[in-house]
Amino acid sequence: MLWPKFHEQLMAALFFTLIIAAVFAAGVWVMAAALYRKLAHKPAPKHFRWTRRIIVVLAVAGLLCVAYGYFIEPYWLEVTYVRLETDKLPPGSRPIRIVQVSDLHCEAKERLEGDLPYVIAARRPDLIAFTGDAINSKAGIARFRRCLEDFSAIAPTFVVQGNSDLWYGLDDCIKGTGATELTGQAVKMVSGDTEFYVVGATVGDWNKAALTLLALPPGALKIVLYHYPDEIPSAARLGADLMLAGHTHGGQVAMPFYGAIVTLAAHGKRYESGLYHVGRMYAYVNRGIGMEGGIVPRVRFLARPEVTVIDLVPPSR
Repeated sequence: MLWPKFHEQLMAALFFTLIIAAVFAAGVWVMAAALYRKLAHKPAPKHFRWTRRIIVVLAVAGLLCVAYGYFIEPYWLEVTYVRLETDKLPPGSRPIRIVQVSDLHCEAKERLEGDLPYVIAARRPDLIAFTGDAINSKAGIARFRRCLEDFSAIAPTFVVQGNSDLWYGLDDCIKGTGATELTGQAVKMVSGDTEFYVVGATVGDWNKAALTLLALPPGALKIVLYHYPDEIPSAARLGADLMLAGHTHGGQVAMPFYGAIVTLAAHGKRYESGLYHVGRMYAYVNRGIGMEGGIVPRVRFLARPEVTVIDLVPPSR
């Protein structure tokens, strides 16, 4: 059932890759042809000169985009503010502020991890949610642990593990940081006079979170953390009020007007990034901080690293 969506994404990635490769190949050919004509003392036809200029401009623009995606955008953090009304908060009650961080993908090289505690503390959250994919390699474990310690000193911090985390077994890494790992259970929180529940599960264990949601009081405010956005429709059916997810990186590489090329999510581009309203539930898919590990190039393009600040407020009059 999931493969058609993955097939579409792979075809889109292949299409854009072939276009980029064709532009650079054309640039090499044009430069080689120009050099040959110069050495052979042959004047270039007028149409060739215009073609050469266009291709060279495209190739140079492509190189500048690659340089931007490697040296600039991965370090250019965006803080997104979202205000959501919910009738689960009584009139006049104080807002509940949640800061969402996702997909740190810590590794040997530090990028934005050191800035995050200052950025988050300045927003004065009531709780911090980390929605999975902590590290790319064992070299990033200590850095991720420091992040959790810093987050927990700011506000109650909840963590769920993502697909990348399953390779390393982060349970011992999370213990002792002050953060709470959610593995299917619900934690009751109090903000002012309002009680609410935070539910979450390790990726692949959605059924545990689903059973927990079913057991909670129907009128309670319920916030769900899960790495994949694939379960957004399920969470809405089970009565969640807000679901926070990550995983997609907003595509990590996106195109103007098209958006994410690849999300590696079951619903394809349906929940690629940002805010969604599904039934009575809101869902936010965070673009994350880091980048995919392994042989994947460490670039971001039109998908800046993101911290999300979500204010849950009572309905306006």
